[in-house]
Amino acid sequence: MRLALRTQQVIAHETGVPNTADPLGGSYFIEALTDRMEEAAYEYFRKIDELGGMVAAIERSYPQREIADASFRYQLEVDSGKRIVVGVNQFTEGDDESIPTLRIDAAFEPKQLGRLQAVRGRRNAGEVEESLARLREAAAGDANLMGPLLDCARAHASEGEIVESLQRVFGSYTETPVF
Repeated sequence: MRLALRTQQVIAHETGVPNTADPLGGSYFIEALTDRMEEAAYEYFRKIDELGGMVAAIERSYPQREIADASFRYQLEVDSGKRIVVGVNQFTEGDDESIPTLRIDAAFEPKQLGRLQAVRGRRNAGEVEESLARLREAAAGDANLMGPLLDCARAHASEGEIVESLQRVFGSYTETPVF
């Protein structure tokens, strides 16, 4: 019953459906929402073109700034109650228990490192290096990386080894602060 109620509340308060007499009548409501979304997307495309394209926009931190600004506005609306989010700032049960933060015991680290060393001892080191080399080769071109990534996993390459191989090709990303 609660799921059904929450579904109705989400539809009523988060989609705006009740604000129109017949939301699906002739699909006007859906079409109007789609048109608004399309207009907003084309406005972004125009702005990106004005900045000189996506690479130039990224160099100027435009997408990052837009995301940060939108996130800030959204959170202000949620916190003030202007934007209803069912189960977060409206229609909460009141008896919600505090969810404890998961804390990993530091004693687990040596055990995990031991497991990693055991896998490295059992795997075929040549097969791992070959799969990592194929991954680097694919990353250096324009090939889809999913196949080489799966080959690395099947050869039991560690996540760290895979990341290091990709960093050799792409370098390490450092996010530009957005002001």
